[in-house]
Amino acid sequence: MKREGKKIQAARGQVQPRPYPLQEAVPLLQKVKFAQFDETVELSLRLGVDPKHADQMVRGTVVLPYGLGKSKRVLVIAAGEKQLEAKAAGADFTGGEDMVEKIQKENWTDFDAVVATPDMMKSVGRLGKVLGPRGLMPNPKTGTVTFEVAKAVEEIKAGKVEFRTDKQGLIHVPVGKISFPAENLVANAQALLGGVLRAKPATAKGRYLKGVTLTSTMGPGIALDSAAIEAAEHA
Repeated sequence: MKREGKKIQAARGQVQPRPYPLQEAVPLLQKVKFAQFDETVELSLRLGVDPKHADQMVRGTVVLPYGLGKSKRVLVIAAGEKQLEAKAAGADFTGGEDMVEKIQKENWTDFDAVVATPDMMKSVGRLGKVLGPRGLMPNPKTGTVTFEVAKAVEEIKAGKVEFRTDKQGLIHVPVGKISFPAENLVANAQALLGGVLRAKPATAKGRYLKGVTLTSTMGPGIALDSAAIEAAEHA
């Protein structure tokens, strides 16, 4: 088993084994930072759902008020006027069947999000093996299959993130960079937590938010007070 380095051990030593309020956890994570680059800050949530049942799958999107610290590269697959609309809204790449072929033949994935119009989904469906494993497949539930391409592009550029449970009922979502002002990271995290809480399935029984951890790329995990988070959302 690989031994931890002295820096991460020192960082862990400053984190008490207790749940922290979000407003306290963010400055602490920034204080114990030791990496020499601008780390990504992430929230990990453990939910009281059984994703094997389709009606307990938790999925949705949230626009983070302060974005992620980088602009996402957006590909729009559409036809005619919708391509022009997408370009005007700031799409990085636009096209129709030509883009579908480029992805198929070249395994091209030099983008962070894909928006497609409903009429193009028959063609886009052929890209499942390439886009699916990367979490890039357009989906009506996340607003990425739509004729409102301009709105979709603008939301993604503004900091829209997608969340969904994995097979273990876990969700991992970035909420910004460690260099962000603490209040901006708190606001982004609150937006994400609110979105996940609002997406609670009606069929979920018992405790919904079982655990929440705030971490950075190299930093220690800080347990958040999940009971207080739920209480604040229902207040």
